[in-house]
Amino acid sequence: MIDTTSIIIFGASGDLTSRKLVPALFSLHRKGRLPEGFHLVGMARSEKDSAAFRAELQAAAAQAHPDAWPAFASQVEYLRGDPTDATALARLDSLLASFERGGAAHRLYYLATPPHVYADIVQRLGAVGMVDQSAGWRRVIIEKPFGSDLASAQGLNRLLHHVLAEEQIYRIDHYLGKETVQNVLVFRFANSIFEPLWNRNYVDHVQVTVAETTGVEHRGPFYDQVGVVRDMFQNHLMQVVAMAAMEPPSSFDPEALRDERAKLLRAVRPFRPEDVRHNTVRAQYAGYRTEPGVASNSSTPTFAALRLAIDNWRWQGVPFYLRSGKGLAAKVTSIVIQFKSVPHVMFPLPSGKSIRPNTLSIWLQPDEGMHLQFEVKIPGTLADMRSVDMDFHYAEAFGLDAIPEAYERLLLDALQGDPSLYTRADAIELAWGLVDPILQSWEQSGTPPLLNYSPGTWGPAEAEALLARDGRAWSAGDIEHKG
Repeated sequence: MIDTTSIIIFGASGDLTSRKLVPALFSLHRKGRLPEGFHLVGMARSEKDSAAFRAELQAAAAQAHPDAWPAFASQVEYLRGDPTDATALARLDSLLASFERGGAAHRLYYLATPPHVYADIVQRLGAVGMVDQSAGWRRVIIEKPFGSDLASAQGLNRLLHHVLAEEQIYRIDHYLGKETVQNVLVFRFANSIFEPLWNRNYVDHVQVTVAETTGVEHRGPFYDQVGVVRDMFQNHLMQVVAMAAMEPPSSFDPEALRDERAKLLRAVRPFRPEDVRHNTVRAQYAGYRTEPGVASNSSTPTFAALRLAIDNWRWQGVPFYLRSGKGLAAKVTSIVIQFKSVPHVMFPLPSGKSIRPNTLSIWLQPDEGMHLQFEVKIPGTLADMRSVDMDFHYAEAFGLDAIPEAYERLLLDALQGDPSLYTRADAIELAWGLVDPILQSWEQSGTPPLLNYSPGTWGPAEAEALLARDGRAWSAGDIEHKG
């Protein structure tokens, strides 16, 4: 008897399926990592048949490896229907049952649908018995955004838990699937030279940047309802901070890892109204209000910068500066650890020159890798110095194609039942609890004011001032290391 594993993508006619999900599954297929007895079923309301669906996917996913496509495509089906409709789900269940003969019948449901139907789909799946695990495991992947504030996230969690056990729910954040984010754990906990320095005794501050050069493009109507904090900070940036700052877990067990990420989020100091006024910056790029689907009087921020404090023994007194925005000077995602300056300068430096503090930069994109900056003596001088980098680049060490797409890793983990890189219910609610006061203060009191910035810059001058008043500055490495 052969076990079967079916992946069902609800909302399969959307861009996510053709651009990310199917290319990731096709790559896993080529590498021989999909389970034997694998089937893919796309379900959406669009009028098409399986042949048309396969042709669309082939155009998006198989250009580089056309010879491998027929074997994959033979396992792909399309079913027209609304996943909130019991009759459509009955037809889907019948189609899946036609594959599931003999061994265990496993199913992975992927909700690539608008967020407002997540709860309806899961409740309907439960009502018709399609998440019952008596014949095989049943798991559900839920895309972001998971709620629009703390109350809605808590409500969605309650609805899901009426139907599913927590171990069946996989809340996806593709940033955690990035190879370099995962390598933060190996970098910290598999190298004894770094972890002893990873604390308030040696670290001056930490910067996390997620910058995009593009505007909102075709996402105007969605983005204008969400804004940069809901789109990037509540999920991506908070999870990256948790990975970079969490305590060493006792093991590589998924729950041990998720426990430590949640513990770190609990230690982040909540924002009071005065903290929002003094430790946040919000801005909108010039021209945003003329984008398609954006309100002409929109107050939605496309850029934000925050100063976080973490109240625990490791990080007390070490500020974490976070920034993200659209229309910025470079496309880059980085974590910069700036170490403290040397306590005493014994060298006869030229007038007005100081010793730059060491920095460790972890580049998540582009040019994934690590850069350790330190000082060296300039030859032929008495004690003049300059900063140099010790670099590691994934592409140079492992080849240009070595880094899998984030969705490839995350889909494989869900198939294997490993939730390490997925977000647990408590972590989702903790992250919302941190950003909710910021959003409420911005929307209710209007402070700090919404600023403007020119596309192609690093945001408003106030973002620089946020660090300057602490005697610090954003890392120039965003430009120096690009390319």
